[in-house]
Amino acid sequence: MDKVTVNGVDYFKQETGDIKIVILQRGWVMVGRLSRVGNDCTLKDASVVRVWGTTKGLGEIALGGPTSSTKLDKAGTVQFDYLTTVATISCEASKWEKSL
Repeated sequence: MDKVTVNGVDYFKQETGDIKIVILQRGWVMVGRLSRVGNDCTLKDASVVRVWGTTKGLGEIALGGPTSSTKLDKAGTVQFDYLTTVATISCEASKWEKSL
């Protein structure tokens, strides 16, 4: 159950803080600490992944962190609607801590 209504007020389960690569509509690829309340998503410590810098796709940097060829553009805090999400990839947090 993701939503509970009490006295006419909707309360949503909140997912917080996991480091994720987020693929959004229109080709945007971002990485950061993802939280979600209902359809409202926030990516804190976000960066746009301008160049993957991989030979094995996004999974390579999700598991191993950014490579020496990966280009990240700091974006601060990014907010978007969950329905614009194409996919998310869980990241190995210890490999990303210094890059966020």
